[in-house]
Amino acid sequence: MKPQTIRFGAVVRGLFLTLVCSSVAAAEDPAALWPNPDWPAAGPAEVGLDAAMLDEARTYAESAGGSGMIVRRGKAVLRWGDQRRRYDIKSATKSFGATMLGVAVKDGKIDLDAPARRYDATLGVPPEGDAQSGWLDEITILHLATQTAGFAKPGGYERLLFRPGTHWHYSDGGPNWLADCLTLRYGRDLEDVMFDRVLTPLGVTRKDLQWRRNQYREPDLVGVPRREFGAGIQADVEALSRLGYLYLHRGRWRDEQILAEEFVDLATHPIKSVVELPEWEPGAQGDASRHYGLLWWNNGDGALGRVPRDAFWAWGLYDSLIVVVPSLDLVVVRAGENGRQWPRAKGEDHYAVLGPFLNPIVAASSLPRGERDRSSPKPDGSAPYPPSTTILGVDWAPASTIVRRAQGSDNWPITWGDDDLLYTAYGDGRGFQPFVEKKLSMGLCRVAGGPEDFQGVNLRSRSAERLGQGAEGEKASGILMIDGVLHLWVRNAGNARLGWSRDRGATWEWADWKLTASFGCPTFLNFGKDYDGAADDFVYIYSPDADDAYKPADRMVLARAPKRRLRERDAYEFFVRRDPQGQAVWSKTVEERGAVFENPGRCHRGGVTYNAPLRRYLWCQILPESRDPRGPRFEGGFGVYDAPQPWGPWTTVSFTEHWDVGPGETSSFPTKWMSPDGKTVHLVFSGDDSFSVRRAVLRLAADGR
Repeated sequence: MKPQTIRFGAVVRGLFLTLVCSSVAAAEDPAALWPNPDWPAAGPAEVGLDAAMLDEARTYAESAGGSGMIVRRGKAVLRWGDQRRRYDIKSATKSFGATMLGVAVKDGKIDLDAPARRYDATLGVPPEGDAQSGWLDEITILHLATQTAGFAKPGGYERLLFRPGTHWHYSDGGPNWLADCLTLRYGRDLEDVMFDRVLTPLGVTRKDLQWRRNQYREPDLVGVPRREFGAGIQADVEALSRLGYLYLHRGRWRDEQILAEEFVDLATHPIKSVVELPEWEPGAQGDASRHYGLLWWNNGDGALGRVPRDAFWAWGLYDSLIVVVPSLDLVVVRAGENGRQWPRAKGEDHYAVLGPFLNPIVAASSLPRGERDRSSPKPDGSAPYPPSTTILGVDWAPASTIVRRAQGSDNWPITWGDDDLLYTAYGDGRGFQPFVEKKLSMGLCRVAGGPEDFQGVNLRSRSAERLGQGAEGEKASGILMIDGVLHLWVRNAGNARLGWSRDRGATWEWADWKLTASFGCPTFLNFGKDYDGAADDFVYIYSPDADDAYKPADRMVLARAPKRRLRERDAYEFFVRRDPQGQAVWSKTVEERGAVFENPGRCHRGGVTYNAPLRRYLWCQILPESRDPRGPRFEGGFGVYDAPQPWGPWTTVSFTEHWDVGPGETSSFPTKWMSPDGKTVHLVFSGDDSFSVRRAVLRLAADGR
């Protein structure tokens, strides 16, 4: 029978779109490695992992016995314990149940939005009291798969505690009703279906995995063995690792799409309709409704602050785990020893026990240079800093809504003037229409209006305009207005020099000194209108730690000067490090400069602004690589990072290797175009060699999004 069209309906529309580009890339990578029949092996350094950090995680794992494996980039990097022993994985079985649900959805046998009683007319009875509730006909397949149906915890015929869809409550009873629905739809033993459709293609045998019959209900249903989704599978770490790798590749195994990509995305991310629900037993699972998908746990809300938000896992009693981190190309599995588990402190968060295991593994693959063994290079495709716990991500407006002007010009550092206009500068172009008569290496503009209806005007200035293509001509890299005076950093000037205009850009004066060590592409930190709302009396300047703007650096550096003395070279101080209290240590000597941000070989151009309502500094950084020979203006990626102070510590708000449009060579969020609550911002970027503007909404942890 030909599979029917997959139906997700309103369910997918409620999915939080926290997917990252790296997870998509992993699913589509034709060079992905697969077990054949065994996992290829590699040492940690070969795949960009720090061996000492992995040993720390293994030591914690083995403190309660069990076995485990870590797979990175398709290679087994670390193993411990008995690899072929089958362990009772308890509630990690639920994620195998989710897999069977995915098969049924793909086969067109189940609609997630459909009433569950469409597939099992007896659902919820016994006990007879449930029939009197009037709620049974309201239970959908989605409710059963998201722990929102209302059934009590045990796995038998449990009573309904609340109306479906009004609370979240961890249960075995609900998932076991889901198993019954699938058994009736297939009319077969689900263990056989799972081996036929999933496990055998993965290379998992019945020696690797066994699934007991239901221990809480009659062992057979309509003449076929009855299985549980709540628990019941015994498996070795080999079987667990392969299921995790299937999900890492969004349901694809080699050339076969076993599960629909859309289903995998849905199952492994928070769902808005669930996130909004209170727990029936508040605090029992630590606000679990915020980080639960379809019988998979996840970190979509950033509850584990040092673990990427795209991470998700199966989790059973005694801490059996299948952990998948798409952005790090990682699968980590652990089979827990029966009767032994990691220690829990009274009152600590439900997820806290996972931190000592997962944090060092993530750190092994994502620590900046200088904080890990230099023999282990940072892996391509991973963000350089852990996820932000304040801003959970960015929802970009559709690419079709991007407003583009000044075609053929790039750069666009930008500041908010005292006259309520935005002032900006372009490079290697002719500015806004009507274009200037010839291409300029550096030209000035002012912009009036809002982000959707702005009007740009070329601001002519003989003392500022420059000629020369690319590195041959001086270009603006940073612009700032303070007390009605425009200030401009100019690069390609050996290394950079400062100019200022007292008449809003018409005429310019130039410093008789230059920054000649590092600071080859300096940019200002921008606050509000005419520098209103600045945190102190200093002006902050960021740059890649390089002598020019064309060679990516390993780190970013930071300088500052009092705003009243910005034009005096002797007034400058250079960031050295943060002290134990998180405060900045400064030096008057540029040679003592330290890193304010590290990303080896990938520190490039960007812009920094202060989001006053959120009290966060936002740093947009373009990645230097591109698959387009014309560069990131037409294809590439970038990161958005946030911090509580100009010097950090930085965390990752958003990171992508390949944005859906070219991110340009510079970008920033102008403070004028931020909403009063700070949530809606507009990115100005030089994508498509234009003055490009794209709206974005920041997802905040405080909003539970």
